[in-house]
Amino acid sequence: IKRFYGQLNPKTKEQIENLLRNGMNKELRDRLCCRMTFGTAGLRSAMGAGFCYINDLTVIQSTQGMYKYLERCFSDFKQRGFVVGYDTRGQVTSSCSSQRLAKLTAAVLLAKDVPVYLFSRYVPTPFVPYAVQKLKAVAGVMITASHNRKEDNGYKVYWETGAQITSPHDKEILKCIEECVEPWNGSWNDNLVDTSPLKRDPLQDICRRYMEDLKKICFYRELNSKTTLKFVHTSFHGVGHDYVQLAFKVFGFKPPIPVPEQKDPDPDFSTVKCPNPEEGESVLELSLRLAEKENARIVLATDPDADRLAAAELQENGCWKVFTGNELAALFGWWMFDCWKKNQSRNADVKNVYMLATTVSSKILKAIALKEGFHFEETLPGFKWIGSRIKDLLENGKEVLFAFEESIGFLCGTSVLDKDGVSAAVVVAEMASYLETMNITLKQQLIKVYEKYGYHISKTSYFLCYEPPTIKNIFERLRNFDAPKEYPKFCGTFAILYVRDITTGYDSSQPNKKSVLPVSKNSQMITFTFQNGCVATLRTSGTEPKIKYYAEMCASPDQSDTALLEEELKKLIDALIENFLQPSKNGLIWRSV
Repeated sequence: IKRFYGQLNPKTKEQIENLLRNGMNKELRDRLCCRMTFGTAGLRSAMGAGFCYINDLTVIQSTQGMYKYLERCFSDFKQRGFVVGYDTRGQVTSSCSSQRLAKLTAAVLLAKDVPVYLFSRYVPTPFVPYAVQKLKAVAGVMITASHNRKEDNGYKVYWETGAQITSPHDKEILKCIEECVEPWNGSWNDNLVDTSPLKRDPLQDICRRYMEDLKKICFYRELNSKTTLKFVHTSFHGVGHDYVQLAFKVFGFKPPIPVPEQKDPDPDFSTVKCPNPEEGESVLELSLRLAEKENARIVLATDPDADRLAAAELQENGCWKVFTGNELAALFGWWMFDCWKKNQSRNADVKNVYMLATTVSSKILKAIALKEGFHFEETLPGFKWIGSRIKDLLENGKEVLFAFEESIGFLCGTSVLDKDGVSAAVVVAEMASYLETMNITLKQQLIKVYEKYGYHISKTSYFLCYEPPTIKNIFERLRNFDAPKEYPKFCGTFAILYVRDITTGYDSSQPNKKSVLPVSKNSQMITFTFQNGCVATLRTSGTEPKIKYYAEMCASPDQSDTALLEEELKKLIDALIENFLQPSKNGLIWRSV
């Protein structure tokens, strides 16, 4: 409590005083006796008072730890500098905004004579890793909680490679944070961002270079300029509007029609129940109605920090088809490979080409790769693993066309080593314009992809659970199902062929029973491969209090009875929920639709 009292933000200090005054000792303990850890997207928590929350003090402490670690890793740290970006989040009750936290991050480093590239206004998250690479900085931080609820914020760290940090950097930074909890002289001095000669604004330079690099994945600019298709774009009250408008211009398009109520930043996300475009029609209501009014067939939605993309298309029957992340990935995979084939040099080798996906995502890219002769690789969940692997492949002379995670995170090309909703939005627009010249819709093209490479029918959803011990018990029960240290052999009537447990490193499909993917002890994740060809995964979210489930039926091209496949998948998911998650017994909250 004394340590937290030492901080200078009166709003969060007042929150702690109120808890003390009211004798709320359990909440005080919860807030002050544990520290945030790095999940799949860095540090992320609610804004407010306490060491496990995002606030002025914890951001200062985190940056001091970063400084200590980077000083140890890079002898040229003070020549190369550090990048800081932020989104549009904010909370009045804790006097906490992404912009303020970004300024404090910069102040800690400026006070230690580190050059800081601090963006002068909000930017899409992919601009930070892009800037780290282009400016040859040692690292960067983006202050964002992406598509989380409005109460949250986060601290996302990128290494010199432009990819998010992975182990061992995350653990070493946490150790350094623990050693630097007392704010240093100058750490609170956010005036430094206005007065220090070491502060630079990279906004115009990075925006110009990013838009120039976009041209590498634009293949039909002339066709785009003539298209009759109209597009609606919503930026979900976040950062995306200006940047998506610019990207469309680069590709030769007329500007997409913005949703006026959602165009400008609003930290309350006041027109949506949650700021996550992945939730589908219920949160896309305003953009779908505007599209109908404007006679626009395609809706594109970037999430609040513009690193993810949702897309919807108006069908002939007047209904909207909102594509899942896996369905969009099937289209992207087909498109990026098709464009590569048409634009490759004569001596280009398909065996040098790669696509990647996280292990809980659809296996459709694997099917395309097998048929077309390029390579497909899987990583652990989280784009930090994809970014890191792409860097390795590029250094070995490989060409990576596309990578994705099912939660609508896409990367076309390799100018950025993280998911990017801005580039994904404009690539979908170009794809739709190209298909329109042949009177083919995105939905029709998706069916063509499935008919050629095999139907991949998947379902992803989640339960909310706010009790960590309950989550642990659910997964421990699966590890000791019929007897100690025995995984289930059946799920209801469905026979299980293999089990892979990333938490413990076990994989029954491998001769040595060891998982090929790295062990991830800090998160729960078990995958079941069933005799009927279905693959299902249960895992905890790295950013929210959720147990997620993923299931997919992968059929060969000669299996075209989709109704049968869908029915089988539905029965298996029902069995998975009833037998393995037991929502009633465990008090799990169903996802609201």
